[in-house]
Amino acid sequence: MYRSLCCLFLIFLVTNLEAQVSKNFEYLDVFQLEYANNPQISPDGEYVVYHRSSFDIMEDKSKSSLWILNVENPKTHHKLSNREVNESSPSWSPDGDRIAFVSSTDEGSEIYLYWTDTGALARLTQLENSPSSLEWSPDGNSLAFTMKVNAKAPVIAKMPEKPENAKWAKSPRITDRLKHEADGSGYLKPGFDHIFIVPAEGGTARQITEGDFNHSGKLSWTPDGERIFFSANRNEDWEYDFRNSEVYSVNVKSGSIKQLTERSGPDELAIVSPDGKHVAYLGFEDKVQTYQVSQLNIMDLDGNNKKLVSKELDRSIDNIVWAENSKELFFMYNDLGLTKIATIDLKGNVKNIIANVGGTTLGRPYASGSYSVSKDGKIAYTVSRPDRPADIGIIEEGDNKAKIVTGLNEDLLSFRNLGKVEEIWYKSSVDQREIQGWIVYPPNFKEGEKYPLIVENHGGPILNYGPHFSAEIQLYAAQGYVVFYPNPRGSTSYGEEFGNLLFNNYPGEDYNDVMDGVDAVIEKGSINTEELFVTGGSAGGIMTAWIIGKTNRFRASVVTKPVVNWISKTLVADNYYGYANSRYQGQPWENFEGYWKFSPLSLVGNVETPTMVMVGMDDLRTPPSEAKQLYHALKLRKIETVLVEIPEASHGIAARPSNLITKIAHTIAWFEKFRDSKN
Repeated sequence: MYRSLCCLFLIFLVTNLEAQVSKNFEYLDVFQLEYANNPQISPDGEYVVYHRSSFDIMEDKSKSSLWILNVENPKTHHKLSNREVNESSPSWSPDGDRIAFVSSTDEGSEIYLYWTDTGALARLTQLENSPSSLEWSPDGNSLAFTMKVNAKAPVIAKMPEKPENAKWAKSPRITDRLKHEADGSGYLKPGFDHIFIVPAEGGTARQITEGDFNHSGKLSWTPDGERIFFSANRNEDWEYDFRNSEVYSVNVKSGSIKQLTERSGPDELAIVSPDGKHVAYLGFEDKVQTYQVSQLNIMDLDGNNKKLVSKELDRSIDNIVWAENSKELFFMYNDLGLTKIATIDLKGNVKNIIANVGGTTLGRPYASGSYSVSKDGKIAYTVSRPDRPADIGIIEEGDNKAKIVTGLNEDLLSFRNLGKVEEIWYKSSVDQREIQGWIVYPPNFKEGEKYPLIVENHGGPILNYGPHFSAEIQLYAAQGYVVFYPNPRGSTSYGEEFGNLLFNNYPGEDYNDVMDGVDAVIEKGSINTEELFVTGGSAGGIMTAWIIGKTNRFRASVVTKPVVNWISKTLVADNYYGYANSRYQGQPWENFEGYWKFSPLSLVGNVETPTMVMVGMDDLRTPPSEAKQLYHALKLRKIETVLVEIPEASHGIAARPSNLITKIAHTIAWFEKFRDSKN
């Protein structure tokens, strides 16, 4: 009897565990996801402090804290402080005995210091606004950072004083700036970013730059601690010359500033070599076009002997770090959907180290990721895998394989049956170019059966998708759909010429690239050709709206946060000033026909596809008025349509977990309505 009961219990336990393993990814699982970001390895390579993000299901928002782990003994892994607040931007002191970071307080964000030997914690600052770009001085006695210094808004008229206790309307908001708002932030308070220095023992932060210019981004000290290199645009016409920036140095004591570059275009992310002889920086000569790769340059400390180092690499370089020997640099770049870390010497010779960086964009499978390097060349980076958000990996130059030292989602995703991600290459019918995409199959996919297909178009359009974990794609697959997401022309990671094919031609043949990919997926034999669906957000929303104006092959579409009218969008979006000439020739009033030609609204008379239109009500990048134009046009034409407006959501609709779920649930519900099997 006892033995029989034990057997029954074991059968029940095994069956229960198998049921857990085979469970598909669900909407509420989104709240349980975590990911690592910005891993900062200690100078001696023994520890990594990193940014750990998760979600609060009760508050419906992300939360972040800093964690620290021992590279050789990952069991030594704990939260950096015991404060239950948001923490970010960790930075090791030169000798590794302290970690500076930014933390939220009741008064705003401040700089804190953590002592590694004692675990002591101290707040260093009391600042007017949030600090960023923390950078230790070489002697460890000071911290440089950037911060906005508030300015007053213009006053046009002097109002009479209101009577005591009178309840008048709020004062008008007045601006005379070119850039006065930003999606996700809303109205930008007047002011300028400046560089400050604060003693590492605490005290008064001292402003070392002046003028009505913005000084932000990466800071780099000279080894003697006398100067800081930075990028800015201090040109007289800086506000309208917005694509330009130069490399400068500022004397820490006197505040005197020296300009070191002078070409048209962005020169940025300047860093001084450890031996103090060279400055490396990124940028390009602006040809005023849709896409240009960012190249690595070096120059002497005084700005002389400028040299283009990465001339032979047709990819954008990012996140450069000098090797300790000052003879080469580490860098990150996107190549054919993968994000890689490599080294490049001063002659331009490139050596790849790792090719699976990313995993920090949970919604859709965009390129992302970050890394840091210890003095002996050990690299800590965010690991990208198709079935996991970012973990921390450790690799040394010469190693064949990285060591993954965290498992932030094993407690959840080890018990979820996820969709398999498969790369696909196919030829464009336009010019026979090789085009890259990915197919994600439903969990428990069976050969020989037919499945509905969702085409997911990426945003940007100057961005790229890759084989990265995506909560949105996995939720589609979990509902029984095959998902296809391509990198058509205009996508990054193929090189400058490919990305620039959309110059004054968008949307254009990228439509053909997407449709050729649909045909290539269908040729593999698992797709029900009567159940094709299409969606995408931002530039993906533009492509989706364009597709349904060009073809009736899709049973239904979901057009999310689109541009449908370039004439109206261009002059109401937060980046309204950035389209003329780099995207289309001239301003809208100078090239009305051109702007209208590429507006999906120009094709709305062809649309027969039932279409859901979705937008965040606080979207400043593709404003709700764009979505409403498409919805209203379809409604007037009596095409089956519905408008979904998400309250308190900016362009990043899925920034709050419940909104990500809302987006996917409504998309799936709309598609299910038009499934053959549902009719």
